[in-house]
Amino acid sequence: MSSDIRLAFAHPEERAAATAGRDPMDRISLRDHVVDVEIGAFQTERGTTQRVCFNIVVEVGQQVAPLDDDVDRILSYDAITQAIQIELAAERMNLLETLAGRIAERVLLEPQARRVFVRIEKLDRGPGALGVEIVRTKEQVAPHLAELSEVAADDIPHPIVVYLSNAAVHSPQLSDWLDQLQAAERPVILCVGPAAHAAPQSNAPAAQRRIDLLACEQNAWVLAGQDSRCVVIQTRTELDWAARHGQISVWAPSKIVLDAVDTPPADPGAPLELALWFAQTIAASRVIAIGCDATRDGDPEIDWIALGQRVPV
Repeated sequence: MSSDIRLAFAHPEERAAATAGRDPMDRISLRDHVVDVEIGAFQTERGTTQRVCFNIVVEVGQQVAPLDDDVDRILSYDAITQAIQIELAAERMNLLETLAGRIAERVLLEPQARRVFVRIEKLDRGPGALGVEIVRTKEQVAPHLAELSEVAADDIPHPIVVYLSNAAVHSPQLSDWLDQLQAAERPVILCVGPAAHAAPQSNAPAAQRRIDLLACEQNAWVLAGQDSRCVVIQTRTELDWAARHGQISVWAPSKIVLDAVDTPPADPGAPLELALWFAQTIAASRVIAIGCDATRDGDPEIDWIALGQRVPV
């Protein structure tokens, strides 16, 4: 068997390595990801699902700056699986070629992505696997990237940000509020301030900022202990994953605040203001404050919910 034929049936990772240029790139891959899909042009393929296998390799530019073990600095594996999920959910398709092209374009929207290999195979249509494989580069899809970015922006979930006072965190009504928020069928991110007891004080503003952020994070873990549905998150990657998978998140603010390009105007010592800044940063659809003194009453940015009230959804 010639090298060309062997590579044609090899995993896309081998093809990527064999066709690499002088400047080697890093690669991430998804292997043997099987999904039940309704797809196909034949009448017998309508109204039923079949197993479809995805193998995808993405070449990414090498990182010059240290990664510092930071998930937000890499192309996440979730970007690949989300591209598959989004395109499968968008509409029913007749052709694997169409699906492969759309997945490749969506993956190449990621800033780190340079070239992508997509192999899709139907596992139930014959004695073997029937499929297609395509290769796309950033340059090939560049004319469409602006339009694709606008479409992709519409796919980003717009969560509800909920600020909980300390009284709300410890309220016996907490579980009921979470039930009501889940009924809204939108991603929910909970924010809290520091606990009631005073945090340590420092004469250095930068040190005090970190102390105040850590005090909020300690209280986030207290909230997580109140209800098992609450999961503490701290990175944008975790936030995006949670928003797409229906997880109730509790925001631990240190990383996102300290990594912000522009210093947030809100001070950790004013946690409701910080929650508002966060809501704007992630394009939240709604901001709710539960159990707070409505010192900003009338502010259209916030829905004020008193202790004992239900959350309108």
